[in-house]
Amino acid sequence: MIKLFTDSDCDMTPDICAKYGYKLISMPYSVDGKLVRPYVDFEEFDGKAFYDMLRSGVLPTTSALSTETYIEYFEPEFAAGNDILYVHFSAAMTNSFEFMAQAKTILKEKYPERTLYEIDTKGITIVSRSIAEEVGDMFLAGKTVDEILAWAAENVDKKATYFTVDNLKFFHRSGRVSGLSATMGTLLGIRPILTMNAEGKMSATGQKEKGRKNALKRILETMKELGDHVTEHRIIVGHADNQEMADEMAALIKEEFGECEIEFNYVNPTAGSHCGPDCLGVTFNAIHR
Repeated sequence: MIKLFTDSDCDMTPDICAKYGYKLISMPYSVDGKLVRPYVDFEEFDGKAFYDMLRSGVLPTTSALSTETYIEYFEPEFAAGNDILYVHFSAAMTNSFEFMAQAKTILKEKYPERTLYEIDTKGITIVSRSIAEEVGDMFLAGKTVDEILAWAAENVDKKATYFTVDNLKFFHRSGRVSGLSATMGTLLGIRPILTMNAEGKMSATGQKEKGRKNALKRILETMKELGDHVTEHRIIVGHADNQEMADEMAALIKEEFGECEIEFNYVNPTAGSHCGPDCLGVTFNAIHR
């Protein structure tokens, strides 16, 4: 039997996981030296409270999972005779997956007949959620692990995400995005357009817009340029406690592409620690990232 795993950095919540049968790995962050594990230390993510905390000046830090923690998650399934399919956020963004590789090696020696399959979404937050939900749909439809892996090999790079941030100091502090001037962007009110590239890394597109409305219009233009049968696939708008801006983005999408289903969600706290409040992004099906 195959057991599905995903992680909280994919914006997957316990409710979404229950729909598909995913087991959820909690990716932690720390506030004032105290470790917080999403959906372990709290049942529901209070996005408004979290991002208000960031607005007040608190800057959480994030950390990798240990080898032992990965073993704690995976070994019960191997011991029960199950294989695992783990749909996870980008391995290029953290050294956490080096520890997971160590855990896989240890578990393979103990359970040589078991397999841990991986799908690297090459993203984080909404693009990862889109892929995880797609995999969940196929799993519920009875697709085999080989069929799901084949789909992922062809389609992961066709799930594009473009986003903009309100205050670049969070990304500047984390060093997760190259080519950004945190000081200039903050002082001038310039909002850069960012993406998750085919290497699974955050990168600046080089596009910069003055003000939020222009940034949203630029994201829409990118959807028009790269989109492939956009309304036939999931469209997810993610935000860091700015539902008003998310609604505005959704209205622009529907005005351009017609009536379509759009999912909304709060950006998870681990990713939110890097992007900061009022980040807004869209993920959609594209000809390429």
